[in-house]
Amino acid sequence: MRIAIIGAGNVGGGLAAAAVPAGHEVIITAARPDHAVKVAEQTGATVAATPAEAARSADVVVLAVPAGAASEVLSQLGDAVVGPVVVDVTNPLNDTYSDLTTSGVSNAEQLAVAAPQAKLVKAFNTIFASRLANPSEDGQQLDGFYAGDDEGAKTAVAQLLSSLGFRPIDAGGLRMARSLEELGFLNISLNARNGWSWQSGWKLVGPTA
Repeated sequence: MRIAIIGAGNVGGGLAAAAVPAGHEVIITAARPDHAVKVAEQTGATVAATPAEAARSADVVVLAVPAGAASEVLSQLGDAVVGPVVVDVTNPLNDTYSDLTTSGVSNAEQLAVAAPQAKLVKAFNTIFASRLANPSEDGQQLDGFYAGDDEGAKTAVAQLLSSLGFRPIDAGGLRMARSLEELGFLNISLNARNGWSWQSGWKLVGPTA
């Protein structure tokens, strides 16, 4: 799979570090080119100068940028947003990390309105960057939840999650991105409040067949 990662922070770098060893071709770009170069050197990814260049011919484009910047990044993609699956990994936290900036709607749904031509899927936002290359705990796969309205796009994201070692769980349509963003926020809040090590992950237990 050819994966374009927009953003070279903890999440973008973590995804690159997990995806390259899994056999994916990874192209990374960032607002700070030196950050993209550093991640590429560390992971074996290649560097693109712009989001549109990174997305060209990509199968999946990952928006690994702050939630407030995701809409602008989508606009920079231009026509390159039409072909690939676009994965929103953001959690729209406020400046004090005490709440989400959204109310009654998810950041992913807002992005879908801004770029209706994009095949947008919410995924990876419930997984800490520290777990992207460490997808199991006590011998059990951690769960990778995803949500979207395009079934083909969701299938591609499920395959990506599985290739990285996670158990893909389809949460439903893009409306369920609201729940996934709250789930991501809950994990962040638990670690911040309790002084945990930012290694916790979600695992749904019980019969699912």
